[in-house]
Amino acid sequence: MKTYLVTGGAGFIGSNYIHYMFKKYGDTIHIINVDCLTYAGNLENLKDIEDKENYTFIKADICDGERMIQIFEENDIDRVVHFAAESHVDRSIKNPDVFVKTNVLGTLNMLNAAKNAWELPDGTFKEGKKFLHVSTDEVYGSLTEDGGYFYETTPYAPHSPYSASKASSDMLVKAYMDTYHFPANITNCSNNYGPYQFPEKLIPLIINNALHGKKLPVYGDGKNVRDWLYVEDHAKGIDMVQEKGRLFETYNIGGHNEKQNIEIIHIILDTLQEMLPEGDPRKALVSEDLITYVEDRKGHDRRYAIAPDKIKAEVGWYPETCFAEGIRKTIKWYFEHEDWMDRITSGDYQKYYEDMYSHR
Repeated sequence: MKTYLVTGGAGFIGSNYIHYMFKKYGDTIHIINVDCLTYAGNLENLKDIEDKENYTFIKADICDGERMIQIFEENDIDRVVHFAAESHVDRSIKNPDVFVKTNVLGTLNMLNAAKNAWELPDGTFKEGKKFLHVSTDEVYGSLTEDGGYFYETTPYAPHSPYSASKASSDMLVKAYMDTYHFPANITNCSNNYGPYQFPEKLIPLIINNALHGKKLPVYGDGKNVRDWLYVEDHAKGIDMVQEKGRLFETYNIGGHNEKQNIEIIHIILDTLQEMLPEGDPRKALVSEDLITYVEDRKGHDRRYAIAPDKIKAEVGWYPETCFAEGIRKTIKWYFEHEDWMDRITSGDYQKYYEDMYSHR
């Protein structure tokens, strides 16, 4: 039985990855979820698997290097999937310090803990051990509106404290691969969307605000372009890189779903109107009149677009979910989990498991 250490597994992408892995591998794997439960970590995301014998949650901070070493000493870890990171650009602009601490120093702690556990006396590493560092397309900077894509060879040019901290963490992983021949891969993904996403992000924010008749804030002219990737497709890509990818390589994971932010908002409004049943009072609230243009974000990148050619050719992965399908699945999930969203927006989710895990 392989043991996976997943950092940040109570967050949006991490929890979706854990669900995907159990759906695919069942009881043949053991997952250890390490999360310090910041505002973006929510154990309700994993409520239906929390009692599985082959699932373990450990409340711990990756910034605590000694604790990370201890976790490796207490468990025979085969794979690390490192999601844990501060990830919201606006928060990084207001408080860059915590992004550097978590994303850079936290990643260094994870690398050191894994190296300490896996390295043999001759400087090689135990067979089958792998570390996957999950990163972002934002490290590449911004593309022009009229063409071009991010490739694995695209020079890094981060423009926000968030993307700079992720670029720094990528460089650390690259350095460990080059210096120590440390068994790792890096994946850089485009914007994810789907179930369990914290409502400060664009798609769940627009869904929730529209259903409550609240303003829909749009930065600048709303024409910034992002490449959208359904989160389960991303989880599948990560698993395939760990199973089939060449060690020491970087793989871009993109959705082939480029859309302007304002276009995303119109699609959500149209889809909500289509999916809400007649007689539902929220149908009257969902309106383009809610769209409100606000001052643009500082250093706002104009366009992101990933070329996933390498992962398609070498690993056989491709994005399976078109945006029209993915947004319907996402909205349907939020319709069916309104209580989840209510606890998020009220803050009650942070109290939900407080006592249960306070001793761990």
